[in-house]
Amino acid sequence: MIFLAYKTVLYLYLASSLVYIAALVVERVMVAKCATWILAGAAGVHGGLLVVRVSRLGWGGAAVGTGIYFFGAWMIVVLYLLFQMRTKTRVLGAIVSPVAFIAMVVASVGVDGQAAVPAILKGSWLSFHVLLTVVGEAFFALACCAGVMYVMKDRQLRKRKVRGWSGVLPSLGDLDRVNHVSLIAGFVFLTLGLLAGSVWARTVWGHHWQWDPKQVAALIVWVVYAFLVHQRTAFGWKGKRAAYSSVIAFVLMTGAFAGVMLLFESVHVFV
Repeated sequence: MIFLAYKTVLYLYLASSLVYIAALVVERVMVAKCATWILAGAAGVHGGLLVVRVSRLGWGGAAVGTGIYFFGAWMIVVLYLLFQMRTKTRVLGAIVSPVAFIAMVVASVGVDGQAAVPAILKGSWLSFHVLLTVVGEAFFALACCAGVMYVMKDRQLRKRKVRGWSGVLPSLGDLDRVNHVSLIAGFVFLTLGLLAGSVWARTVWGHHWQWDPKQVAALIVWVVYAFLVHQRTAFGWKGKRAAYSSVIAFVLMTGAFAGVMLLFESVHVFV
């Protein structure tokens, strides 16, 4: 039953991605509205699966290995749907939905929820750490998606191509607003998540900081996003500069964490 529900979510994310792309091809926002309903349905079923997974494994166990992509995919979609209620960014789903689909494909390695949960992955501070950091990273992913579409729209306008698929893209103002709010919210959640992680580390290993490769990568990511937040709030970075920066920062974040997983031994490897 769980496997069937997982496949349903996967196919719904794929379907919404294809319908969003079709909306760009036929240049109709109404088609994108249909894709949004499909995406919302996928998020609903996905949320139910997440509840089952967390009830079995806890937040720590649910985020072990590829489980982080399972949670992250749902969080990105939910945040996007919430933004869509306040901004005219419906077609942004053409980027968000494929991202969620790809994340779910990666998560397919460990969605059964049957693995034993190590004792180290139990505790409220770990739950706070996982929940807050994943929400922060999901905000950063959404900022990246908005940044990519901002660049697409900006290039079309500079070429004076106001017709075609570029005409159905969200306005530059709405995309920059999503980027701005996502960047600041993501930084707040990431900061709180890292603080909760340091408390958990003290409880488990006896030290807040161990110079573990993943801790170092997280610190680098935090510094990068702290710089971007400072530049946006203190120096008024916006528009294309902010869009490119959010994309580069997200690529750096994913590359840093992937590099740690593939190239280094880390105390964060639990299974």
